[in-house]
Amino acid sequence: MIKQFHANKARLRRHRRIRNRVVGTQLRPRLSVFRSGNHIYAQIIDDTTSQTLVSASSLDEHLRDFTPPQVEKKSIAEEKVGEAAQAVAEQATGAPASKEKGAKAASKGGQPQKGAPAGKGGKPGQTKTVLPGAQKSQAKTPVEALAAIAHNRKVAVAREVGKLVAQRAKEKGVGRVVFDRGGYAYHGRIAALAEGAREVGLDF
Repeated sequence: MIKQFHANKARLRRHRRIRNRVVGTQLRPRLSVFRSGNHIYAQIIDDTTSQTLVSASSLDEHLRDFTPPQVEKKSIAEEKVGEAAQAVAEQATGAPASKEKGAKAASKGGQPQKGAPAGKGGKPGQTKTVLPGAQKSQAKTPVEALAAIAHNRKVAVAREVGKLVAQRAKEKGVGRVVFDRGGYAYHGRIAALAEGAREVGLDF
């Protein structure tokens, strides 16, 4: 018999493990998150009295007519790839990438350009391309990591829910919380909600 995998049961197991460590107090209540297929919900809970102090969700009246910000069609990743390719081309020839055509033709065995040094047997000398060493890219901040999906409506709404719950918490005098991700991965809508809450000034 094939063992079936139940994603929600696995999430609930993860959530139970998280709840063994994460407990809300009066000084630092718990910011609990739940997401469904279409909506996302956030509550700030004091576990000592089992009371919900503030809550917000994507069904809130403030977010019914919300539209996500428009982003440029060209993604950040495409821009970085283009810049990297241009830098490699400039480093290889010592000339700007726009003046590459002549060097490429010579390296492929085409007609030598005027003044180009000849190799053995009168053949045109081939230029050797030296690629730069592999460099580790700088670690992205959580906000930069979300930039690629910021135009997605659900992600943008989740960020607004985070801002809304943080504003309501500040009105109640709550400045610090512990974050309970509910067994979900810290990614996508969950990360967007957390970063939205941090933007307003909620500390966790």
